[in-house]
Amino acid sequence: MDLHKEVTAARLTDDLVVDILSRLTYKSFCRCKCAYKAWSAFSADPDYCKKLPKKVTTGLLYQGHNKSAIPLVSLSQDDGEIDGILSDVPQYEHLEFLDCCNGLVLCKYRSSYTSPGICRFVVCNPATREWRILPDTHVGTDSRRDATILAFDPSWSPHFYVFNFNQHYHSPMSKLEIFSSDGSMWLVDDKWDSYVSVCWRSHLFLDGVLYAETTGQDVLVFGALKLMRDGKLPYHQIIEKPSDTFYVGTFTHGCFGKSLGNLHYAMPDVSGHSIVIWTLDEYAHDWYVKCHISMTDAFGRDDFVYYDNGGDGGDLHWFWNCDYWILALDLERDLVFLSDQKTNKLLSYNISTRELNEIRDHFERFQYHVYVPCYSKFPAQESSV
Repeated sequence: MDLHKEVTAARLTDDLVVDILSRLTYKSFCRCKCAYKAWSAFSADPDYCKKLPKKVTTGLLYQGHNKSAIPLVSLSQDDGEIDGILSDVPQYEHLEFLDCCNGLVLCKYRSSYTSPGICRFVVCNPATREWRILPDTHVGTDSRRDATILAFDPSWSPHFYVFNFNQHYHSPMSKLEIFSSDGSMWLVDDKWDSYVSVCWRSHLFLDGVLYAETTGQDVLVFGALKLMRDGKLPYHQIIEKPSDTFYVGTFTHGCFGKSLGNLHYAMPDVSGHSIVIWTLDEYAHDWYVKCHISMTDAFGRDDFVYYDNGGDGGDLHWFWNCDYWILALDLERDLVFLSDQKTNKLLSYNISTRELNEIRDHFERFQYHVYVPCYSKFPAQESSV
Protein backbone atom coordinates (compact mmCIF):
# COMPACT_ATOMS: atom_id res chain seq x y z
CA MET A 1 0.00 0.00 0.00
CA ASP A 2 1.50 3.38 -1.03
CA LEU A 3 1.84 6.33 1.35
CA HIS A 4 -1.21 8.25 0.02
CA LYS A 5 -3.54 5.25 0.43
CA GLU A 6 -2.08 4.47 3.85
CA VAL A 7 -2.74 8.01 5.09
CA THR A 8 -6.29 7.90 3.67
CA ALA A 9 -6.98 4.58 5.43
CA ALA A 10 -5.66 5.98 8.70
CA ARG A 11 -8.19 8.85 8.55
CA LEU A 12 -11.19 6.52 8.37
CA THR A 13 -12.97 5.69 11.62
CA ASP A 14 -12.89 2.10 12.79
CA ASP A 15 -16.66 1.76 12.45
CA LEU A 16 -16.56 2.94 8.85
CA VAL A 17 -13.66 0.63 7.98
CA VAL A 18 -15.45 -2.37 9.51
CA ASP A 19 -18.62 -1.47 7.60
CA ILE A 20 -16.64 -1.44 4.35
CA LEU A 21 -14.79 -4.67 5.14
CA SER A 22 -18.02 -6.44 6.07
CA ARG A 23 -19.18 -6.15 2.45
CA LEU A 24 -16.19 -8.08 1.11
CA THR A 25 -15.79 -11.77 0.49
CA TYR A 26 -13.53 -13.58 2.94
CA LYS A 27 -10.88 -13.92 0.24
CA SER A 28 -10.82 -10.15 -0.40
CA PHE A 29 -10.88 -9.44 3.34
CA CYS A 30 -7.71 -11.53 3.80
CA ARG A 31 -5.94 -9.57 1.10
CA CYS A 32 -6.93 -6.28 2.73
CA LYS A 33 -5.55 -7.43 6.09
CA CYS A 34 -2.25 -8.26 4.44
CA ALA A 35 -2.10 -4.82 2.79
CA TYR A 36 -2.86 -2.86 5.97
CA LYS A 37 -1.81 -4.69 9.14
CA ALA A 38 -3.86 -2.49 11.51
CA TRP A 39 -7.06 -4.01 10.11
CA SER A 40 -6.08 -7.47 11.40
CA ALA A 41 -6.86 -6.28 14.95
CA PHE A 42 -10.56 -5.94 14.08
CA SER A 43 -10.86 -9.75 13.99
CA ALA A 44 -10.03 -9.95 17.71
CA ASP A 45 -12.63 -7.36 18.72
CA PRO A 46 -15.84 -9.13 19.91
CA ASP A 47 -18.17 -6.49 18.40
CA TYR A 48 -16.37 -6.04 15.09
CA CYS A 49 -15.76 -9.76 14.69
CA LYS A 50 -19.50 -10.41 14.33
CA LYS A 51 -19.68 -8.06 11.33
CA LEU A 52 -16.54 -9.10 9.47
CA PRO A 53 -16.44 -11.88 6.84
CA LYS A 54 -16.06 -15.26 8.52
CA LYS A 55 -13.66 -17.99 7.60
CA VAL A 56 -15.38 -20.55 5.45
CA THR A 57 -14.21 -24.03 6.40
CA THR A 58 -13.81 -25.71 3.06
CA GLY A 59 -13.57 -29.16 4.57
CA LEU A 60 -11.46 -31.78 6.31
CA LEU A 61 -8.17 -33.12 4.97
CA TYR A 62 -7.03 -36.68 5.62
CA GLN A 63 -5.00 -39.51 4.13
CA GLY A 64 -5.88 -43.17 4.05
CA HIS A 65 -3.87 -45.99 5.58
CA ASN A 66 -2.34 -46.80 2.20
CA LYS A 67 -0.80 -43.27 2.11
CA SER A 68 -2.13 -42.67 -1.39
CA ALA A 69 -4.33 -39.65 -2.14
CA ILE A 70 -4.92 -36.70 0.21
CA PRO A 71 -8.58 -35.85 -0.42
CA LEU A 72 -10.62 -32.98 0.98
CA VAL A 73 -13.93 -34.02 2.56
CA SER A 74 -16.39 -31.25 1.83
CA LEU A 75 -18.79 -30.18 4.56
CA SER A 76 -21.55 -30.43 1.99
CA GLN A 77 -22.76 -33.94 1.18
CA ASP A 78 -23.47 -32.80 -2.38
CA ASP A 79 -19.77 -32.12 -3.02
CA GLY A 80 -18.44 -35.30 -1.45
CA GLU A 81 -14.68 -35.75 -1.59
CA ILE A 82 -12.40 -33.55 -3.66
CA ASP A 83 -9.24 -35.23 -4.93
CA GLY A 84 -6.13 -33.57 -6.28
CA ILE A 85 -6.00 -30.64 -3.86
CA LEU A 86 -2.20 -30.99 -3.76
CA SER A 87 -1.72 -32.10 -7.35
CA ASP A 88 0.38 -29.02 -8.17
CA VAL A 89 3.16 -30.22 -5.86
CA PRO A 90 5.98 -32.10 -7.65
CA GLN A 91 5.68 -35.87 -7.23
CA TYR A 92 2.54 -35.38 -5.11
CA GLU A 93 1.73 -39.08 -5.33
CA HIS A 94 4.70 -39.69 -3.00
CA LEU A 95 3.48 -37.31 -0.29
CA GLU A 96 2.63 -38.34 3.27
CA PHE A 97 0.17 -35.94 4.94
CA LEU A 98 1.34 -34.70 8.36
CA ASP A 99 -0.42 -31.52 9.43
CA CYS A 100 -2.50 -28.51 8.42
CA CYS A 101 -2.51 -25.03 9.96
CA ASN A 102 -4.50 -21.95 8.87
CA GLY A 103 -4.53 -22.87 5.20
CA LEU A 104 -1.03 -24.34 4.84
CA VAL A 105 -0.48 -28.09 4.54
CA LEU A 106 2.60 -29.95 5.75
CA CYS A 107 3.69 -33.18 4.05
CA LYS A 108 6.83 -35.21 3.70
CA TYR A 109 8.07 -37.36 0.87
CA ARG A 110 7.90 -41.06 1.69
CA SER A 111 11.20 -42.78 2.41
CA SER A 112 10.85 -44.87 -0.75
CA TYR A 113 11.16 -41.64 -2.77
CA THR A 114 14.11 -39.99 -0.98
CA SER A 115 17.66 -41.14 -0.30
CA PRO A 116 18.25 -43.43 2.72
CA GLY A 117 18.39 -41.54 6.00
CA ILE A 118 16.98 -38.35 4.47
CA CYS A 119 13.73 -36.67 5.51
CA ARG A 120 12.29 -34.13 3.07
CA PHE A 121 9.35 -31.93 4.09
CA VAL A 122 7.20 -29.74 1.85
CA VAL A 123 4.75 -26.99 2.87
CA CYS A 124 1.91 -26.33 0.44
CA ASN A 125 -0.78 -23.69 -0.01
CA PRO A 126 -3.61 -25.26 -2.04
CA ALA A 127 -5.46 -21.93 -2.37
CA THR A 128 -2.56 -20.15 -4.09
CA ARG A 129 -1.14 -23.33 -5.63
CA GLU A 130 2.27 -22.66 -4.08
CA TRP A 131 4.66 -24.99 -2.32
CA ARG A 132 8.05 -24.81 -0.66
CA ILE A 133 10.38 -27.78 -0.23
CA LEU A 134 12.36 -27.49 2.99
CA PRO A 135 16.09 -28.26 3.29
CA ASP A 136 16.65 -31.97 3.91
CA THR A 137 17.08 -33.21 7.44
CA HIS A 138 17.91 -36.64 8.85
CA VAL A 139 15.38 -39.35 9.62
CA GLY A 140 14.98 -40.29 13.30
CA THR A 141 15.84 -43.80 14.41
CA ASP A 142 12.26 -44.50 15.54
CA SER A 143 9.80 -42.73 13.24
CA ARG A 144 6.80 -44.29 15.04
CA ARG A 145 7.36 -41.97 18.00
CA ASP A 146 8.24 -38.88 15.99
CA ALA A 147 5.83 -35.95 15.75
CA THR A 148 5.95 -33.10 13.24
CA ILE A 149 3.88 -29.94 13.67
CA LEU A 150 3.24 -26.97 11.37
CA ALA A 151 2.77 -23.49 12.90
CA PHE A 152 1.39 -20.64 10.76
CA ASP A 153 -0.84 -17.62 11.36
CA PRO A 154 -0.95 -15.02 8.55
CA SER A 155 -2.43 -12.40 10.91
CA TRP A 156 0.70 -12.70 13.09
CA SER A 157 3.46 -13.30 10.53
CA PRO A 158 3.75 -14.29 6.85
CA HIS A 159 6.32 -16.92 7.87
CA PHE A 160 5.71 -20.52 8.93
CA TYR A 161 7.51 -22.84 11.34
CA VAL A 162 7.92 -26.62 11.42
CA PHE A 163 8.61 -28.47 14.68
CA ASN A 164 10.11 -31.93 14.17
CA PHE A 165 10.30 -33.97 17.39
CA ASN A 166 12.61 -36.99 17.20
CA GLN A 167 11.36 -38.69 20.34
CA HIS A 168 13.00 -41.60 22.14
CA TYR A 169 11.64 -42.11 25.61
CA HIS A 170 14.35 -42.11 28.33
CA SER A 171 17.04 -41.90 25.66
CA PRO A 172 19.76 -39.28 25.04
CA MET A 173 18.99 -39.64 21.31
CA SER A 174 15.91 -37.37 21.58
CA LYS A 175 16.18 -34.04 19.81
CA LEU A 176 14.02 -31.22 18.49
CA GLU A 177 14.46 -29.61 15.07
CA ILE A 178 12.69 -26.34 14.27
CA PHE A 179 12.49 -24.80 10.80
CA SER A 180 11.74 -21.13 10.17
CA SER A 181 10.79 -19.93 6.70
CA ASP A 182 12.19 -16.54 7.77
CA GLY A 183 15.76 -17.46 6.99
CA SER A 184 15.02 -20.94 5.59
CA MET A 185 17.03 -22.79 8.20
CA TRP A 186 16.75 -25.58 10.74
CA LEU A 187 17.80 -25.04 14.35
CA VAL A 188 18.51 -28.14 16.45
CA ASP A 189 18.08 -28.67 20.18
CA ASP A 190 20.23 -31.73 20.90
CA LYS A 191 19.43 -31.59 24.61
CA TRP A 192 15.70 -32.02 24.27
CA ASP A 193 14.11 -33.58 27.36
CA SER A 194 13.31 -37.20 26.48
CA TYR A 195 10.62 -37.27 29.19
CA VAL A 196 8.54 -34.74 27.21
CA SER A 197 6.72 -36.72 24.51
CA VAL A 198 4.54 -34.65 22.19
CA CYS A 199 1.24 -36.03 20.93
CA TRP A 200 0.86 -35.26 17.24
CA ARG A 201 -2.91 -35.37 17.42
CA SER A 202 -3.74 -32.16 19.27
CA HIS A 203 -2.01 -28.79 18.94
CA LEU A 204 -2.80 -25.19 18.02
CA PHE A 205 -0.89 -22.07 16.98
CA LEU A 206 -2.29 -18.80 18.32
CA ASP A 207 -0.78 -15.29 18.29
CA GLY A 208 2.72 -16.59 17.72
CA VAL A 209 2.53 -19.25 20.45
CA LEU A 210 2.39 -23.01 19.82
CA TYR A 211 0.41 -25.20 22.23
CA ALA A 212 1.00 -28.95 21.87
CA GLU A 213 -0.57 -31.71 23.97
CA THR A 214 1.85 -34.23 25.46
CA THR A 215 1.21 -37.92 26.03
CA GLY A 216 1.02 -37.12 29.75
CA GLN A 217 -1.26 -34.55 31.35
CA ASP A 218 0.58 -31.47 30.14
CA VAL A 219 0.66 -28.88 27.38
CA LEU A 220 3.98 -27.87 25.86
CA VAL A 221 4.11 -24.13 25.05
CA PHE A 222 6.56 -22.47 22.63
CA GLY A 223 6.92 -18.70 22.31
CA ALA A 224 9.25 -16.01 20.96
CA LEU A 225 9.64 -17.82 17.64
CA LYS A 226 11.03 -14.73 15.97
CA LEU A 227 14.25 -15.29 17.95
CA MET A 228 15.10 -17.86 15.30
CA ARG A 229 15.90 -15.00 12.95
CA ASP A 230 18.98 -14.42 15.13
CA GLY A 231 19.85 -18.12 15.29
CA LYS A 232 18.35 -18.60 18.76
CA LEU A 233 15.95 -21.35 19.82
CA PRO A 234 12.50 -20.19 21.00
CA TYR A 235 11.70 -20.56 24.68
CA HIS A 236 9.34 -23.26 25.92
CA GLN A 237 7.51 -24.11 29.12
CA ILE A 238 5.03 -26.71 30.33
CA ILE A 239 1.57 -26.07 31.77
CA GLU A 240 -0.99 -28.56 33.00
CA LYS A 241 -4.16 -29.46 31.17
CA PRO A 242 -7.46 -28.89 33.02
CA SER A 243 -7.39 -31.07 36.14
CA ASP A 244 -10.85 -32.51 35.43
CA THR A 245 -9.49 -34.15 32.26
CA PHE A 246 -6.90 -36.33 33.98
CA TYR A 247 -8.99 -39.53 34.18
CA VAL A 248 -10.67 -39.36 30.76
CA GLY A 249 -7.42 -38.11 29.24
CA THR A 250 -5.80 -41.42 30.16
CA PHE A 251 -7.98 -43.18 27.57
CA THR A 252 -8.62 -40.54 24.87
CA HIS A 253 -7.24 -37.25 23.63
CA GLY A 254 -8.73 -33.78 23.80
CA CYS A 255 -8.85 -31.09 21.15
CA PHE A 256 -7.69 -27.47 21.02
CA GLY A 257 -9.71 -24.64 19.52
CA LYS A 258 -9.69 -20.86 19.40
CA SER A 259 -12.16 -17.97 19.29
CA LEU A 260 -11.72 -14.23 19.73
CA GLY A 261 -8.04 -14.67 20.47
CA ASN A 262 -8.61 -17.19 23.28
CA LEU A 263 -7.29 -20.75 23.54
CA HIS A 264 -9.81 -23.49 24.33
CA TYR A 265 -9.54 -27.19 25.13
CA ALA A 266 -12.36 -29.71 24.73
CA MET A 267 -12.89 -33.22 26.07
CA PRO A 268 -15.90 -35.41 26.95
CA ASP A 269 -16.88 -35.60 30.59
CA VAL A 270 -16.63 -38.96 32.34
CA SER A 271 -20.26 -39.83 31.52
CA GLY A 272 -19.95 -38.76 27.88
CA HIS A 273 -23.19 -36.80 28.25
CA SER A 274 -21.48 -33.54 27.38
CA ILE A 275 -18.30 -32.08 25.93
CA VAL A 276 -16.65 -29.66 28.32
CA ILE A 277 -14.81 -26.68 26.82
CA TRP A 278 -12.23 -24.89 28.95
CA THR A 279 -10.60 -21.51 28.28
CA LEU A 280 -7.01 -20.73 29.20
CA ASP A 281 -6.23 -17.64 31.27
CA GLU A 282 -2.96 -16.86 29.50
CA TYR A 283 -1.64 -14.74 32.37
CA ALA A 284 -2.36 -17.13 35.25
CA HIS A 285 -1.91 -20.22 33.03
CA ASP A 286 -5.07 -21.59 34.60
CA TRP A 287 -8.17 -23.08 32.97
CA TYR A 288 -11.81 -22.22 33.60
CA VAL A 289 -14.94 -23.83 32.16
CA LYS A 290 -16.36 -21.90 29.20
CA CYS A 291 -19.38 -24.10 28.47
CA HIS A 292 -20.84 -27.62 28.31
CA ILE A 293 -22.09 -28.94 24.96
CA SER A 294 -24.82 -31.51 25.46
CA MET A 295 -24.21 -34.67 23.46
CA THR A 296 -27.43 -36.08 24.88
CA ASP A 297 -29.32 -33.37 22.97
CA ALA A 298 -27.14 -33.82 19.89
CA PHE A 299 -27.54 -37.60 19.55
CA GLY A 300 -30.89 -38.02 21.35
CA ARG A 301 -29.51 -40.66 23.71
CA ASP A 302 -27.25 -40.91 26.75
CA ASP A 303 -25.63 -44.35 26.57
CA PHE A 304 -22.22 -43.22 25.33
CA VAL A 305 -19.70 -44.66 27.77
CA TYR A 306 -18.83 -48.31 28.29
CA TYR A 307 -15.94 -50.11 29.98
CA ASP A 308 -13.82 -52.88 28.49
CA ASN A 309 -11.86 -55.18 30.71
CA GLY A 310 -8.80 -57.23 30.05
CA GLY A 311 -5.85 -58.54 31.92
CA ASP A 312 -2.55 -60.26 31.77
CA GLY A 313 -1.48 -62.82 34.31
CA GLY A 314 -4.73 -62.60 36.24
CA ASP A 315 -4.72 -58.81 36.66
CA LEU A 316 -7.99 -57.12 35.69
CA HIS A 317 -7.99 -53.65 34.09
CA TRP A 318 -10.93 -51.47 33.12
CA PHE A 319 -10.75 -49.15 30.11
CA TRP A 320 -13.01 -46.13 29.59
CA ASN A 321 -14.50 -45.91 26.09
CA CYS A 322 -16.85 -43.41 24.46
CA ASP A 323 -19.03 -43.89 21.38
CA TYR A 324 -17.98 -40.57 19.87
CA TRP A 325 -14.62 -38.87 19.30
CA ILE A 326 -13.89 -35.17 19.04
CA LEU A 327 -12.02 -34.77 15.77
CA ALA A 328 -11.70 -30.99 15.45
CA LEU A 329 -13.07 -27.68 16.69
CA ASP A 330 -14.03 -24.63 14.62
CA LEU A 331 -15.34 -22.41 17.41
CA GLU A 332 -15.21 -19.31 15.22
CA ARG A 333 -18.12 -20.89 13.34
CA ASP A 334 -19.55 -22.73 16.38
CA LEU A 335 -18.77 -26.15 14.91
CA VAL A 336 -17.56 -29.36 16.53
CA PHE A 337 -16.53 -32.25 14.28
CA LEU A 338 -17.28 -35.71 15.65
CA SER A 339 -17.13 -39.35 14.70
CA ASP A 340 -19.95 -41.65 15.78
CA GLN A 341 -18.51 -45.09 16.44
CA LYS A 342 -21.93 -46.79 16.51
CA THR A 343 -23.09 -45.60 13.09
CA ASN A 344 -19.58 -45.22 11.63
CA LYS A 345 -20.27 -41.65 10.44
CA LEU A 346 -18.40 -38.35 10.32
CA LEU A 347 -20.56 -35.56 11.79
CA SER A 348 -20.60 -31.84 12.46
CA TYR A 349 -22.51 -30.28 15.36
CA ASN A 350 -23.54 -26.62 15.32
CA ILE A 351 -23.36 -25.27 18.87
CA SER A 352 -25.68 -22.33 18.15
CA THR A 353 -28.44 -24.13 16.24
CA ARG A 354 -27.91 -27.50 18.00
CA GLU A 355 -28.06 -29.26 14.65
CA LEU A 356 -26.17 -32.50 14.08
CA ASN A 357 -25.32 -33.05 10.40
CA GLU A 358 -23.80 -35.99 8.63
CA ILE A 359 -20.73 -35.15 6.55
CA ARG A 360 -19.71 -38.60 5.47
CA ASP A 361 -20.88 -42.18 5.85
CA HIS A 362 -18.51 -45.14 6.27
CA PHE A 363 -16.15 -43.19 8.52
CA GLU A 364 -12.65 -44.59 8.94
CA ARG A 365 -10.28 -43.85 11.80
CA PHE A 366 -7.94 -41.34 10.21
CA GLN A 367 -6.50 -38.08 11.49
CA TYR A 368 -8.73 -35.30 10.12
CA HIS A 369 -7.60 -31.66 9.94
CA VAL A 370 -9.85 -28.65 9.37
CA TYR A 371 -8.79 -26.88 6.19
CA VAL A 372 -9.49 -23.15 5.77
CA PRO A 373 -8.22 -21.51 2.56
CA CYS A 374 -5.43 -18.94 2.94
CA TYR A 375 -4.89 -16.53 0.05
CA SER A 376 -1.65 -15.03 1.39
CA LYS A 377 1.29 -15.85 -0.84
CA PHE A 378 4.63 -17.08 0.49
CA PRO A 379 7.12 -14.23 1.08
CA ALA A 380 9.96 -14.13 -1.39
CA GLN A 381 12.93 -16.20 -0.26
CA GLU A 382 16.12 -14.30 0.49
CA SER A 383 18.95 -15.19 -1.85
CA SER A 384 22.06 -16.52 -0.19
CA VAL A 385 25.26 -14.55 -0.66
